[in-house]
Amino acid sequence: MTRLFEILFPKYIWRIKTAEKKIYLTFDDGPIPEVTEWVLEQLKIFNAKATFFCVGENVLKHHEIYEKVVAAGHAVGNHTQNHLKGWKTENDAYLKNFTEFQNSIEIINKAQTQLFRPPYGQLKPTQAKEILKTHKILMWSVLTRDYDKSFNAEKCLENAIRKTKSGSIVLFHDSLKAQKNLYYVLPKYLVYFSKKGYAFCAIDL
Repeated sequence: MTRLFEILFPKYIWRIKTAEKKIYLTFDDGPIPEVTEWVLEQLKIFNAKATFFCVGENVLKHHEIYEKVVAAGHAVGNHTQNHLKGWKTENDAYLKNFTEFQNSIEIINKAQTQLFRPPYGQLKPTQAKEILKTHKILMWSVLTRDYDKSFNAEKCLENAIRKTKSGSIVLFHDSLKAQKNLYYVLPKYLVYFSKKGYAFCAIDL
C-alpha cells in the first residue's frame, strides 16, 4: 500500500534512500509528560535518535519536555498547532494553524523546522502545495498502529518488525492513546534491531 502512495504522492517523503542499516523512528502528537519523557529514556538506552512531530499546543503546555527533546539531539517537526484534519479544514484555517505551530516553537527556543507531517495523514493537494514551498512533507513506510486499541501489543510488535527495513520511516505516537502498546513495543523493537546492527537516526533533510 505504501508503494502505491509513493507513486500517487511523489512529492511526499515515505522512506529514506540509504544503503546503510538505518531506521528512522518518528513519534507523533506529543510532547506530554506521561509518555514523551519515557520515550526519551528508552531512546537514550540505545543511543537512538528520532524525529518528534509535535502538536503546537502541547509544546506550549509542556515546553520543558519539548526542550528535553531538542537538548537530547532529536529532530522535531510540525504536526499543526491543534492536530487538525486537513480534509475537514478550510485551507486558510489549516495553513494558519500550520504557521501557529512555527510561532510556538520559536517562542520556546528560537528554532524552526522544515519538516511537516499532517495529522491522520490527511492533507488536501492545495494545502500541500503551500506547505511544500517551505517544508518537506514526511509520511511513513511503517505504521505501527500503536494507537489502535483493537490491535494488541504482540501483534503491533510483529507488524512493526515485519515491515521495517533499511531506510524505513516508522510511525509511533507519544500519546496517551498509544501508551499501552507503545510501552510494550518500543523497548522490544529497539532491542531487536539493535542486535541486528541497525542505527536509529533522526531525519535531517
